[in-house]
Parts: sequence; C-alpha cells; structure tokens
Amino acid sequence: MAFFDALRIILSFFLFTKYLQNSVQGEPQVPCYFIFGDSFVDSGNNNNLDLDIRANYSPYGVDFPKGPTGRFTNGRTVADIIGQLLGFIDFIPPFANLTGKEILKGVNYASGGSGIRDETGKELGDVVSLNEQLGNHFTVLSKISAILNSESAARDYLKKCIYIVIIGTNDYLNNYFVPSSYQTSTMYTPQQYANVLVKQYSKQLKRLHSYGARKVAIFGVGLIGQLPTIMRIFGDNSSMIDAAAQLFSRKLLPLVTRLNKKLTNAKFTYINTTRIVTTSAPLLAHLNTKGSCCKLRSDGLCIEGSTPCLLRTHYAFFDGFHPTDVVNVAFARKAYNKLSPLHASPYDICQLAQLP
Repeated sequence: MAFFDALRIILSFFLFTKYLQNSVQGEPQVPCYFIFGDSFVDSGNNNNLDLDIRANYSPYGVDFPKGPTGRFTNGRTVADIIGQLLGFIDFIPPFANLTGKEILKGVNYASGGSGIRDETGKELGDVVSLNEQLGNHFTVLSKISAILNSESAARDYLKKCIYIVIIGTNDYLNNYFVPSSYQTSTMYTPQQYANVLVKQYSKQLKRLHSYGARKVAIFGVGLIGQLPTIMRIFGDNSSMIDAAAQLFSRKLLPLVTRLNKKLTNAKFTYINTTRIVTTSAPLLAHLNTKGSCCKLRSDGLCIEGSTPCLLRTHYAFFDGFHPTDVVNVAFARKAYNKLSPLHASPYDICQLAQLP
C-alpha cells in the first residue's frame, strides 16, 4: 500500500510538471509578478550579503535547473511555481541580480531571515526587512517609469500585475521567541504582539498600494511550531509558537477586508497557509514530516557539500525549516486554484489575475 501511495504522489508531481510545461506556451496571465517575503520565497537576494543565512551552495538546488541559486529548497519555491502557473516561462529574477528591461516581468525582493519588524532577523546579519524590500521596489518603479517613458504609463502597467507577500514567520522564530536577542516577548503578550505586527503590516501594505499595486496576495504564517528544527529546540513547547503565530494569521483576513474597503481599486486577498497545509495532509500523508532530507548544521540549514536523501519526493522538509519541491507544488496549486473557500479569500491567485 505504501508503494502505491508513494507512486501516486510521484505520478501527481509528474503530471503537474507536464501541465506547467504546457501552460507556459502562451502569454502570461499578467504582465508582471512581484515577490516580497522571507526564505520561503528568497531566490538569491541573500547571496552576497554579510550573513550566514544563505542557500547558494549544494545540496540546495539539487533538483533546480540552475543548481544552487539561493533558494532554500531542493527545487522550486512556492513563488516559482505560482509564477509558472501564471504562465511565466522564466523564473522572476532576484533584486540583487537585476539587469535591463527584465524588470518589466517582475522582481523578487524576498530575503531569508527577514520580517515585518525592521529588527527581525538582524542577529543573523544584514537581512533585508520588508520595509527595505519596499524601498527596493520604489527604486525599481523609477526604472520602470523610465523604460515606459512616463509615471502614468508605469502605474497603468503595474496595476495589472500580481504581487505576493509571504512574511511573518521570522517575526516569531527570529524575534519574539529569541529573548536572548530581542525584547519583544517581555514588552508584549502574544495577543499584543499580533496586534503590533498587524498594525505595522497594514502600513506596509498601504505603502505597496501607494506604489501602484492593486492585485496583492498576502499569505498567513503556517504551523511553524511543527518545523523539524523548531520541534528539536522547543520540544513539547513548540505548540506555544503555533498558538502565538496563529493569533497573527487570524487577523489577516479582516485586514484584507479593511484594505479592500478603504483603498482605491484595491484587490487584496488572503491565502490561508495553515488551512491549505492541513487539507493537503491526505496527499502528503506518507511523506517523512519529522526529519529533513539534508544533513543539518546546528542552525537548521543544510551542511555545505553534504549528500541529500535520494528519495526527495518522500520528504516534506529539505532542511530544518523549508519544504521540498513536492510540498511546494501541492501548496502552490491550492493557493493558485483553491479547492475550498477556506484556502483563499476573497480570491485565489488565478481569480486575482483575471480581475480587471
């Protein structure tokens, strides 16, 4: 039985890959695609920064066409797969590697270790916070305006694009629950901290809207207490991390509702990460969810040059934090085309792309 279940997962993955190959023959559904966030969607922005949290070495990228690029997984990130589903032939380039007119297709600003709060992850080194990512986006907007010869043309162009924001995990794992480096857990109760995060996040999303973004998908924080490295460090206490993070995530749908009511032509949507993960359990039931595919450093990242597991489609996690390609595929499919109203509200990403 286990053999046939594993075969079903592999076959599903193969068929989906063929679907992606067929779906990108035409024009993309939107002219451009912008990505903000942390290591779950970082595609190389940390590579040349002064920090240790990077993934531009093997075994990362073992199943990615270009090898190690800075993606914290064996293959594609969720952002990569959503881009393919939207019809983009090439992966969206990281801000750190931008050249010429390729910015018209979009930019990936995500930085591993970053968060909503400016100080989040700074004990790791020079991570790029969400505020700094928005600053980088503003720089890109001026270049797009120059290419299109006017600011009004740029704004008309940008309002058709898809924007995704996947952030918040590090505001807990590399801030609130690291009392040796941050004071937030002594300053705020979990409920107060969630309120503070949402208040700042709201300002940042309004700033993104002021830069011309209209179609924006924000992703909730998942069950981060169940990540292998967090389970190892916190043990039975890891459930308190999930409880705290879900206080934040549960505030995001009401935030989306408020933004859509208050902001001109806003089309924000909420992707319920936790709900998608839990409803994907039957498909992924026979994956190893406790261990990691690669050999780990003490901080939960892969040991450079180590040999990863051979059956990577049998593992949920590549390192101590980040999902494998097969899990990212299952997640991205439901974010793009929801199977339940609980997965995304008010729109999934496919619906968002089709809105005027």
